[in-house]
Amino acid sequence: MTLEDLGYHHDIEAMGIAHKLQGFETGRIMAEHKERYIVGTACGECEAAITGNMRFTAASREDFPAVGDWVALTTYESGNALIHHVYPRSSVLRRQLPGSPGEAQIIAANIDIALLVQAAGRDFNINRLERYLTICHSSGVRPLIVLSKTDLCDRQRINEIRDALLARVRDVPVIPLSNATGEGIDDLLALIEKGKTHCLLGSSGVGKSSLLNRLAGQNIMKTGDISQTTQKGKHVTSHRELIILGNGAILIDNPGMREIGLTDEASGLETTFDNIIRLSVHCRYSDCSHTSETGCAVTSAVEKGEISPQAYDNFLKMQRETAHYEATSAQKRQKDKSLSKLIKHYKRFDP
Repeated sequence: MTLEDLGYHHDIEAMGIAHKLQGFETGRIMAEHKERYIVGTACGECEAAITGNMRFTAASREDFPAVGDWVALTTYESGNALIHHVYPRSSVLRRQLPGSPGEAQIIAANIDIALLVQAAGRDFNINRLERYLTICHSSGVRPLIVLSKTDLCDRQRINEIRDALLARVRDVPVIPLSNATGEGIDDLLALIEKGKTHCLLGSSGVGKSSLLNRLAGQNIMKTGDISQTTQKGKHVTSHRELIILGNGAILIDNPGMREIGLTDEASGLETTFDNIIRLSVHCRYSDCSHTSETGCAVTSAVEKGEISPQAYDNFLKMQRETAHYEATSAQKRQKDKSLSKLIKHYKRFDP
């Protein structure tokens, strides 16, 4: 294994020089297991932990390494290593941390292309897909929609899904495929690029692990049996992991995500719902909420059938969600700032 196999290029080297990291080894986070990391380096893989200083100075979980990160580390003869710094990220896929309002969780870092996997059966949900698209657009990650398990559906169902996607999703390739029969796999492989980092995103049971095995040409990930009742596979991936495919492409597998809470994805919403944003400039009021105002170009377009009511409702829901996240996050930052000031005050006068 070389660093180039892991996606290393001149821009990363330049970042290391700019941040004075030449005295450390360079590696890439390949897997995380409860704050123990598997790091790929020029000398192979090693197990690593972060330094105490890095843990102490971290403002949030986002300052910790994530799968896909480039890191500066020191390796030891024992085979273990210490991570000192995380290189600046070129892109970050993140979601709201489940159960923790105002906090974000990094899904993966330094991603070029996201494979958004949805099964063609009853689990297909275009509202959820728009959430994934918004996360990608806000991060500068190119999305690619993978419609899996087409062998479980008839041609009419697949055509219905294609029509629904064409009506609500613009300029994103859609690849129907079957892991069971292999149909569509070559079409997807033609879009997977050597040296680029790809990330699999989707709910549990949509066939991500089976797809990874197909793309890799070997059984890397365990796969679950298909339920005859729900037509879903069992959730088998328990952690994020970076894998190098035979064609030189890099792929990060992820556990299925039931919750895809948005963070501050305003720019992503503008791209995902660009038709709504374009219409909004014609609203009578500049601060139009697109709900009940007179002269709203958006609600008028919905009434005329120019915008899907489902897309409109999803846009409003996600817009409210991002606004709530921003407000909650701001409150949390203010509380943390106040607590920090209080600690410094007591330290100053502590005998």
